[in-house]
Amino acid sequence: MNLALSVPRPAQAALLPGVVRTPLELTAANVVSSWMENASVLIAPALTGVLLGVGGPALATAALAACTLAGALLLIGIPGPRPLAERGEGVSLTAEVRASVAAVWRVPAVRTLVGVVGSQYILVGALDVLYVVLAITTLGMGESGAGYLNAAFGAGGVIGVAVTAALVARRRLAPALIAGIVTAALALGLLGMFPTVALAFALLAVAGVSRSVFDVTGRILLQRAAPPHVLGQVFALLESLMGVGLAFGAIFVPALVGLSGAPAALIGTAMLLLVIVAVVWKRLRSIDDVADVPQVQIQLLRLVPIFAPLPAPELEGLARALEPLHVAAGTTVIREGEAGDRFYAIATGELQVTKGGRDVTTLRRGDGFGEIALVEDVPRTATVTALSDAELYSLEKEPFVLALTGHSPAARAAGDMVSRRLGELEAL
Repeated sequence: MNLALSVPRPAQAALLPGVVRTPLELTAANVVSSWMENASVLIAPALTGVLLGVGGPALATAALAACTLAGALLLIGIPGPRPLAERGEGVSLTAEVRASVAAVWRVPAVRTLVGVVGSQYILVGALDVLYVVLAITTLGMGESGAGYLNAAFGAGGVIGVAVTAALVARRRLAPALIAGIVTAALALGLLGMFPTVALAFALLAVAGVSRSVFDVTGRILLQRAAPPHVLGQVFALLESLMGVGLAFGAIFVPALVGLSGAPAALIGTAMLLLVIVAVVWKRLRSIDDVADVPQVQIQLLRLVPIFAPLPAPELEGLARALEPLHVAAGTTVIREGEAGDRFYAIATGELQVTKGGRDVTTLRRGDGFGEIALVEDVPRTATVTALSDAELYSLEKEPFVLALTGHSPAARAAGDMVSRRLGELEAL
């Protein structure tokens, strides 16, 4: 069961940049994902309790299986990312994984983020033990009190909806990441110094909000910083740290409880989180400056046949050169007979290609246009008009031509596309 649950999360994080259409949507998708996860922490235990009371373990297990199957069915039809290259003969999966991890290790920002974001599981593992110890031995709430304290932490995560929503339009996320870790640590430290029932509920809710901010900002920064071709491996590595962090927290806390009680365990956990922040403080402060890989634009270019053969570094360079362009319905983007100076990739919307007033084809997400004038050095051979509001990315002629002339497979792909489209125009 744990293995089955650990596989989807890194796959989801790696697929998101290829599914969304703009960087803003990528951040929003991460925020919504965190909302749903925190809501499940609050709702799932209550729902399971109801199902257990109505039909016992059999009904609860069947309902869980049905929800899991429904989630899997929702994914049918979502295309995976186009592979950068076919796997060569004699290259083992182990070798690929080793190479990917090595590539991640060479990027200091990614190395730091994986460690810091993975440390949140120490907090979760510690709290799993502390809920019980606090409720029974410190606060006198009885065994049921552990569930109530857990729910307070989950409720804080749900409240974090409002906090993380403010992150959607932010360019710099490292300050929010640091604030999330520090606030969670301070909440635990205060609870250790003043262990009362009222403060326990309030401070655990604060810790839940902080952990939500911590998790969302860390995952967004990882998606910005990680090399595109190893993004899945980055999140798989992060997922593997979950088990390590949970185990460490579950071992660390009982040891402290045995020495000095639950308050000391809370303060000790808080101090551990603060030490982690202190160790990587300088790197975290500058993480936004290096965590700027344009993942959404890279994944869009990989959908365009001309650019799909390009190696990752060249693809990233082109992605950085892209300029976003919003086009209202009815707008003519390029006109037949004009000089061509840009290539366009479609992120969303539909555009109609016409020649001499006659319809040629309709273009959608993942299609590009404008290449004929750039490759053949001729005036525009057709007119392209937006049928709906559309989001495009434009690429100037110089980087477009340089990318093709420097890479034979991409040049052949461009030649094939030009020949095909010229054939479509001549067939009118």
